[in-house]
Amino acid sequence: MNYPKGIKQISENNYIRYDNRGMDLENDINITNQYYIDKEIAYIYKKPTPIQVTKVDYKNGMIIKEAYFKEPSTTDYNGLYNGLYIDFEAKETISKTSFPLANIHKHQILHIKHIVDNNGIAFLIVRFKTLNKDFLLLGEDFINYLKDNTRKSIPLSYFEEKGYLINPSYMPRIDYLKIIDNLQGGKYGKEKEKRN
Repeated sequence: MNYPKGIKQISENNYIRYDNRGMDLENDINITNQYYIDKEIAYIYKKPTPIQVTKVDYKNGMIIKEAYFKEPSTTDYNGLYNGLYIDFEAKETISKTSFPLANIHKHQILHIKHIVDNNGIAFLIVRFKTLNKDFLLLGEDFINYLKDNTRKSIPLSYFEEKGYLINPSYMPRIDYLKIIDNLQGGKYGKEKEKRN
């Protein structure tokens, strides 16, 4: 279609898709966690990044003008589910073949190792955006991969072999606790029913 006054013609080649706009992994996990809280299934929260504010503009409504990171943050999320400590990092990649290890920092790897060593449940949720696939990779399998390999990435095949594909749903969107349940041999609210 040609528009008057030189407005650009839109063809199928430059059609903009809005169906997944704003639906990134972090947003999906935050909505999932709110669902878990609302249904009293689990209490898992996004950790705030610790910052030190050094300059504030009080004249224009207390706007932070200058700040710095006080310390490196650990993982993205932590909380409790049926008496289990849950701690995980969420990452996205556009690669179709691997997850680059440059996306995760050494202090985060060490943190995941500490959680695993202390019998907490640690894992990564990795979204392969181009493939539209989300995987949960347990902390033990992540740490074992790092011990046994010198590659700078984790191949998709490792996620397919050792990880757990998270099937998307309407609510909760990223039902990662379903996988934890299957690994623990339980169902939502099993412990709660026992207590009542």
